[in-house]
Amino acid sequence: MLKIDHEFADQIPPLTDEEFEQLEANILDDGEVINPIIIWNGVIVDGHNRYRIIEEHPEIPYRTFEKNFSDRNEVMAWICRNQLGRRNLTLEQKKYLIGKQYRMEKNTYGGDRKSTDAKSSSQNANLISERKTCERIAKENHVEKTYVTRAENYADGIDAAEDAVPGIRQEILSGEICPITSAVQAVAAAPPEERAELAKHLRDPEVQRRGKTKQKNKKQADENIEPPTPRHKVDENSMLESLRGVAKTMIRASNQCFNLFPTLLTEQQYRERVIEIMQEPPNFILNIEAGGELQCQTKN
Repeated sequence: MLKIDHEFADQIPPLTDEEFEQLEANILDDGEVINPIIIWNGVIVDGHNRYRIIEEHPEIPYRTFEKNFSDRNEVMAWICRNQLGRRNLTLEQKKYLIGKQYRMEKNTYGGDRKSTDAKSSSQNANLISERKTCERIAKENHVEKTYVTRAENYADGIDAAEDAVPGIRQEILSGEICPITSAVQAVAAAPPEERAELAKHLRDPEVQRRGKTKQKNKKQADENIEPPTPRHKVDENSMLESLRGVAKTMIRASNQCFNLFPTLLTEQQYRERVIEIMQEPPNFILNIEAGGELQCQTKN
């Protein structure tokens, strides 16, 4: 009997009901499971859906293929890479798998960041391997290198949210909820005791992208804050709630930046620039209090 590791299984985007039914029908028509189930030390690495069908139809013959991996990180990286090359994925699923693959490969091949054997050659913390990991993953998936490093933070945020609020990972990856990337990343950047609240906040309308627009237009930035599009009439109160969401998102995004790059606050040259930049919102408030004209643009 094969074993199921739920951490491995959770990396695989689930089939829709229609896809699962079609797979089951194909197997029953063939009278066997044609593709072998990939295993590692008796644990399923690829073929979880096929194994579910086998359990329902134990008369169906199947084969297994044992792969050699050095550790669990290498298994997880292989699962992500395999899924990225196999199926149609949502943008959220693709970003999560790329980020997870990058994280797992760094854990396996990157070594200790503090050692002299594995120096970082990238401001985004890319560790040297036989080929620069993030550059290779970017090339494999036809994305930019910066996309890979951002995807790592996104995947970390989803995993942290899942640990705090079980089930929310599937809500995000299935597109049931569409929180902006900065809100997802902020969960991992926050102290553990604050993550449950931040994870639950991912379901709030104020941190959602506009429906599935981004899936139709890959170039649209998912960090944009746009006025809400409620079913009810838009009025002053709804605009106030939208402004509240903008303010909360700005605070979370700022905290995320400072958590990821603490030198922004600890080194004087960066700290002065941070203070200069962050003066713009207070100055805007002062202008409102003084009855000044609306500022349509902020200075660079």
